[in-house]
Amino acid sequence: MADDVLSQDEVESLLNAMEPESKVAPSASLPSSAGGSLRTREKITPYDFKRPERVGKEQMRALQSLHEGLGRNFGAALSSLLRSIVEVKLTSVDQLTYSEFIFSLENPTCLNLLSAVPLEGNLILDINPSILYPIINRLLGGSEETGMMGRRPLTEIELRLVARITDLFLDDLKRVWDKIAPLDFKVERVESNPQLVQIVPPNEVVVLISFELTLGDMRGMMNLCIPFNALERISSNLTTNSWVGYTQVQPTEESISQWSRNLKGAELHLVATLAQSTITTSDLLGLRVGDVIKTEQDIHKPIEVAVEGVPKFRARLGAFKGHKAIEIDSRVEPGPS
Repeated sequence: MADDVLSQDEVESLLNAMEPESKVAPSASLPSSAGGSLRTREKITPYDFKRPERVGKEQMRALQSLHEGLGRNFGAALSSLLRSIVEVKLTSVDQLTYSEFIFSLENPTCLNLLSAVPLEGNLILDINPSILYPIINRLLGGSEETGMMGRRPLTEIELRLVARITDLFLDDLKRVWDKIAPLDFKVERVESNPQLVQIVPPNEVVVLISFELTLGDMRGMMNLCIPFNALERISSNLTTNSWVGYTQVQPTEESISQWSRNLKGAELHLVATLAQSTITTSDLLGLRVGDVIKTEQDIHKPIEVAVEGVPKFRARLGAFKGHKAIEIDSRVEPGPS
């Protein structure tokens, strides 16, 4: 038995012989040993195989920058249509599966099935009923305040009104995408039940671009769903360089003409100041019916006409068909800023 017991020197020699193997083994299994096992572990990022990120980060940033401008343009066009301020703000650009997108929608909703020639397949434009009904109410002459609307599909008249909204959005969407790829957007049909629309398999990756619309106290979402197989054909064009090139494009005659048409219907506040005078408070308190206030304004001299508080014209007093009127005489030259 005594011969089977190892001495202290033999135990230490065995431990020393095993140390090189224990140091080599981790370095052989890991790509780098410079930072140790802890530093290598910090570089590991989780990957969800159920939600693969097939669109690159640079392309996602380009999509976000692209549609931020779309939100501003669409908000201005929609405000002009409704004669009321509508704020449209891009809230997110995400990747998810098609089934996750469909199950996140309300039922019923307003689901527009879009074609974007020459891209393959279809796109989806979803408008949430919580903001869609107030917009329809505004188009029909109502105020911005509206009560709770019932959960029901849109009527034929309401669908025609919604078409005016989607046409505005698709016009701005086409201009935004022209620098990336010239696309022809059209609405193929409108569905109220999202479960009846299957444009790609449930596990297919889609890019979801979400906008928040604000009309008075009412808020709601508008979602643009683009399948990855539609983006795959033009994904190489979605780069930072393409976006920079887009922002430097000069306005075209068509865009200038459209903005001019939109601005022609805008209402402005016009004020013609007949005369001004200064009196004391005691004289003001002592005014009675029949008293005359003398001003320094000569009736033969033109009066000042202001547009939204800014002096723009000089005009003369007169009458037209039994109504008091003014006749524009000249423009007021803008002073130094």
